[in-house]
Amino acid sequence: MDKLLNLNLKEFEVEPKHSSEAALRRWRKLVTIVKNPRRRFRMIANLDKRSEAEQQKLKIKEKIRVALIVQKAALQFIDAAGPPEYKLTNEVREANFGIEPDELASIVHGHDIKRLRLHGGVEGIARKVAVSPDEGVYSDNISTRQKIYGLNCYTEKPPRTFWMFVWDALQDLTLIVLMVCAVISIGVGLATEGWPKGMYDGSGILLSIILVVLVTAISDYRQSLQFRELDREKKKIYVQVTRDGRRQKVSIYDLVVGDVVHLSIGDQVPADGLLISGYSLQIDESTLSGEIDPVDIYEQHPFLLSGTKVRDGSGKMLVTAVGMRTEWGKLMETLNEGGEDETPLQVKLNGVATIIGKIGLTFAVLTFVVLAVRFLVEKALQNEFTNWSSTDALTLLNYFAIAVTIIVVAVPEGLPLAVTLSLAFAMKQLMAERALVRHLSACETMGSVSCICTDKTGTLTTNHMVVNRIWICEKIKDISGNESKNLDELEISEGVFSVLLRAIFLNSSAEVVKDEKGKNSILGTPTETALLEFGLLLGGDHDAQRRQVKILKVEPFNSCRKKMSVLVALPEGGIRAFCKGASEIVLSMCDKVADYSGELVPLSEERVRNITDVINGFASEALRTLCLAFKDVDDTYPKNSIPESGYTLMAVVGIKDPVRPGVKEAVQTCLAAGITVRMVTGDNIYTAKAIAKECGILTADENAIQGPEFSRKSLDEMRDIIPNIQVMARSKPMDKLNLVNQLRNMFGEVVAVTGDGTNDAPALHQSDIGLAMGVAGTEVAKENADVIVMDDNFATIVNVAKWGRAVYINIQKFVQFQLTVNVVALVINFVSACISGSAPLTAVQLLWVNMIMDTLGALALATEPPNDALMKRPPVPRGASFITKPMWRNIIGQSIYQLIVLGVLKFDGKQLLRLTGSDATSVLNTVIFNSFVFCQLNMD
Repeated sequence: MDKLLNLNLKEFEVEPKHSSEAALRRWRKLVTIVKNPRRRFRMIANLDKRSEAEQQKLKIKEKIRVALIVQKAALQFIDAAGPPEYKLTNEVREANFGIEPDELASIVHGHDIKRLRLHGGVEGIARKVAVSPDEGVYSDNISTRQKIYGLNCYTEKPPRTFWMFVWDALQDLTLIVLMVCAVISIGVGLATEGWPKGMYDGSGILLSIILVVLVTAISDYRQSLQFRELDREKKKIYVQVTRDGRRQKVSIYDLVVGDVVHLSIGDQVPADGLLISGYSLQIDESTLSGEIDPVDIYEQHPFLLSGTKVRDGSGKMLVTAVGMRTEWGKLMETLNEGGEDETPLQVKLNGVATIIGKIGLTFAVLTFVVLAVRFLVEKALQNEFTNWSSTDALTLLNYFAIAVTIIVVAVPEGLPLAVTLSLAFAMKQLMAERALVRHLSACETMGSVSCICTDKTGTLTTNHMVVNRIWICEKIKDISGNESKNLDELEISEGVFSVLLRAIFLNSSAEVVKDEKGKNSILGTPTETALLEFGLLLGGDHDAQRRQVKILKVEPFNSCRKKMSVLVALPEGGIRAFCKGASEIVLSMCDKVADYSGELVPLSEERVRNITDVINGFASEALRTLCLAFKDVDDTYPKNSIPESGYTLMAVVGIKDPVRPGVKEAVQTCLAAGITVRMVTGDNIYTAKAIAKECGILTADENAIQGPEFSRKSLDEMRDIIPNIQVMARSKPMDKLNLVNQLRNMFGEVVAVTGDGTNDAPALHQSDIGLAMGVAGTEVAKENADVIVMDDNFATIVNVAKWGRAVYINIQKFVQFQLTVNVVALVINFVSACISGSAPLTAVQLLWVNMIMDTLGALALATEPPNDALMKRPPVPRGASFITKPMWRNIIGQSIYQLIVLGVLKFDGKQLLRLTGSDATSVLNTVIFNSFVFCQLNMD
């Protein structure tokens, strides 16, 4: 990276010879970027208003972009004769491969279509890595591939060891000063009081310091291990591959060169590779190049880079490089910064800690000055000012140690520690409850959520869909259980039956695969799975149907189109388009329908009304409705486009997706906690209303609205209707984003949003808390989310809110405890020093208290699990003061109570306890210390 960024500019003075005009223009553009630092880092120049973390990420992205431009330009000027000849190593030859790892990787890195053709294109590369695009790699060959071409994992920074955390804890300036004081105390003590009595005070301070350092280091080390474990969970991504002749899911870390990977919208490209086949495949390379425009991938440009995202379309790719040989792998060390940004509460409490530390420093200086002045005055009054002994020096040293210890106690380093401990504890517990928290601040913010905008499918429902009813040939048929159906039971003609099977099997992104036992299973979305299962119940053969036709073009389903279309060449001749999707959208594209006899008739207005009534009837029974349609086109129709009108409606399918058990109770819990639940779904408004009523979300029909209708409203109209909206149906991603923005900006709500699709990313990113679905969610959605709901269950979201509230309450408890201890320790030592000339709490005792309250206290108070009572109080408003009036009342009240108890003991304790003798003061100070500790326990 450094070599690419710190280029020798003299190399760019001479233009390359024998190059085309287009190549020269690219070269001149490159020179402009490289030579002009202002242009080269134009993004960095405008980062004033961004956070430091964002600045760092954008700087890295800009560096990567420049590095890629330089690299691509350099590769464009490779000698026209082609790649240099190279010899296969014995290791590669013995493994029956025909290409070296570096040569294979360089083809994709350089987008070198010329070199790819010299190797025989994608088919030639597949032969050289000994793989069939239809069969994939075989399991017994994986270890050999990993040995030759490497593992799909990246070099990471080595984890910090325990002793590194010990060293960090020892860097505290006040502890260093105390260690110096302890060493001097031991030296003076040994000289004046001898062994072992002279060791007591200094050794006590050193032992306390060692304990404080060890407890702090152990806490930080355990926390770092926990974050590494959570980080590993974040990186668990599974992809679909063809292996051993069948399609299956594998972890991205198990990918090898030669694997055939299936890509669809929202997937992350898991390795470098070449496109084998695909439809309308567009890739977002902004993570690597910084360019926001998607890149089209097709036969003349088949190069896919690891770490990029699928924006649109679908395809199959051949893996050509994995791990550190990929472009992303080479940049991982730069991007692998690690660590977490501070949460807003940590920042706020760091400020509080700084203020309290300054107050403590003031008290410490005053305490030392008062004690030293009293000591000097007493010596002067006794005419001993000129007579100094080692005992006097030790006394002053002890005064200084007390002052330094007051600073140690006063600086509440436990505040940020308590936040981190509480958040880390909550993250770990939520992991066990099927919620992966990607950002620390999410736990904290979730406690203030006042509105949840939730999806319907898979979140409120089980996401296990089955076809329940079908309208075909103007007749409604119930589909019950897993019983096979035939055309006689459906009462349809053989021609309609044949078209129905093709509409189901050909226009689908899912696949029927056989597992190791030969049993059929379906890989795809729940809706696609339900349709294919229905097709199999009808006796259809998925593989046979697909083999008979040639697929010319596919338009995959997405949240904007709300439909999927395919153009195929039929075996009997002719071209046919199939379309399925949202009922009203597909119905509007049709002008004919199959009647009760199977004949194609015009779609009259009366028939449209009847079909609309059927759709609404299905939807009111909480069924998701889809229309299936087809259109025959002649051979002159362009093969690169799919018709948008003139279809024949074949069937309306009603798919049942039952409400999850416990969802209604979870919604009621939210409502009792002051959290408004709004359903935002792409489904039909009647289906949405039915499900929302069943879940307890919708209380009145007028509180439901359709997304396009909402987005057409003016701001004033939105201000009037938003408080009452409980359901938004047929919403597109921009409708959801619009609702989230208005809730946050217009009403000041703290909004949590669920999402699973690529197009949900803007709303997830814009919300206060983005909740991505772990099962149905795409990698793009997960990357933009703060929390990944691993089981896609709404009840899990409620658990996250409960833990968020527990975190907030726990930290408030610790702050109250910490501030009370600080106030009492500072005041009792300062007042005693002013009045009696001695501090009742010694350096060792104060260090002991510091260890208890800053580490063990934080551990105890910050890790208290939530209780049901937390969800019976309203959420904390945005911008509310963290230290509330009741907290101030408790802090002041407890401080006064403790100061009275300790003051009475300090100034009248000997009489009350009838203490006499030479050790009376020592005994009294011990009683004061124990009383102080028990007061804290009583407060807790």
